[in-house]
Amino acid sequence: MRPLSNDIAERVQACTLCHGPQGRATPQGYFPRLAGKPAGYLFNQLQAFRDGRRHHALMAGLLRNMSDDYLREIAGYFAALDVPYPAPAPSGLGAEQQARAERLVTQGDPSRRVPACTACHGPSMAGRQPAIPGLLGLPRDYLVGQLGAWRNGLRRAHAPDCMADVARALSADDVAVVASWLAARPAGAHPEPPSSAPLPVACGGLAP
Repeated sequence: MRPLSNDIAERVQACTLCHGPQGRATPQGYFPRLAGKPAGYLFNQLQAFRDGRRHHALMAGLLRNMSDDYLREIAGYFAALDVPYPAPAPSGLGAEQQARAERLVTQGDPSRRVPACTACHGPSMAGRQPAIPGLLGLPRDYLVGQLGAWRNGLRRAHAPDCMADVARALSADDVAVVASWLAARPAGAHPEPPSSAPLPVACGGLAP
């Protein structure tokens, strides 16, 4: 029997079967990019799959018996990878849909208490250390699926669950156009450094 490796790059090969070599993923399909995401965010999501706040049978099975220390090691490995992004897929949106999506992303909708995506995820939408993820370089279907999961209570974070509140204020059509617009944007910026500036909403899932 082959001995277990101490090399983290070898031990995370199971992750790359779905998330792609080095956690790069692709603009098509459903699985998100892991490379370069803030380590705190990745750790929180690994915990959420293990502990049942996010639902995916394969992820839950892989992580069920992993300790927090091991999850932090996995998160740190992928967070440290700085690999190129693939070219984005076309959005397929019309001019009015493009404009509506851009307004929601950059201005939000105060009448529905929807903050701009950029208010938390950064002007370049690359995320912020240690625990706010970037929104670019993700497949459209993944973005639709995650916003839908928050709307329907299938994805949860520690209270107050800010993303659930935001997603529930969006219509299904809002979700579709925003996801298509984001998936078509070029990616490549690094997450912003930590900031003491207040966020527009309270989010319980930001603890690293």
